[in-house]
Amino acid sequence: MRGIFILVLLAGLGLAGFAVYMVMQQFEDYEIRMAALQANATPAIELTTVVVAEKPLPFGKALDREDAVEIEWPAEYVPEGAFTSLDDLFGPEGTDPRAILRQMERHEPILISKVTKFGQDAGLRARLSKGMRAFTLRVDVATGVSGFIQPGDRIDIYWTGRQSDKTITKLLLEDVEIIAVDQISDQDLSRPIVARTVTVEVSPRRVAELAQAQGSGRLSLSLRGLSDSEEVGEVEVDQKDITGEIERVVVEEKRCFLTVVRAGKREQIPTPCQE
Repeated sequence: MRGIFILVLLAGLGLAGFAVYMVMQQFEDYEIRMAALQANATPAIELTTVVVAEKPLPFGKALDREDAVEIEWPAEYVPEGAFTSLDDLFGPEGTDPRAILRQMERHEPILISKVTKFGQDAGLRARLSKGMRAFTLRVDVATGVSGFIQPGDRIDIYWTGRQSDKTITKLLLEDVEIIAVDQISDQDLSRPIVARTVTVEVSPRRVAELAQAQGSGRLSLSLRGLSDSEEVGEVEVDQKDITGEIERVVVEEKRCFLTVVRAGKREQIPTPCQE
């Protein structure tokens, strides 16, 4: 009897173990199928290398290799102008360092537009485009947009002065970039300042025009919106445009003369005009 009981117990344990094995096998098959489905459903993302800031980098800092690191980045979304290797950013050993033109945060991609060339500092010379010049304008709280202009902003420049015996205001230049406010060229200037001067980037021809305009009248600045690059065209306003006054046309009275000869001399004598 005891032998039968032991046989039944062993058979039960065997069946239970077999059932557990079958259940585990089902779970493994399920996990394999789910993994295959996920692999098929998730497209493969092509990755590439991008150089990012290892820590916050302030304006003007000279870059060294401890400031940057290479990370994997989706190839489809690499920012334009990003460095793809530390060697591209720092050059061969012994190369003079680049400098930071604009403050960067940790893990922000380092772009070629945010750093200088090798060996350059972050002064105005590094900010000027090829063939362009820096020209400084005198401003005050009224003409300088109440201190809200910052480096990197774009402005229109208006001239007010005398022309043809009347005072006019005209649009002189439009969509001009500010590259410095007083002696500050950092684009991350976070507080408004009442500037005494602003420096703009213009062509040599425009430098001459601005010098002439600044010496013969008053210049005022108008701040453009971030995405506003539309050309305005010719703008000129005088007092009549503001008051709506219509210029009076003075009609001169018609005068007639009669020519007579007296003592051999010709004279003109006023006489009523004949209709």
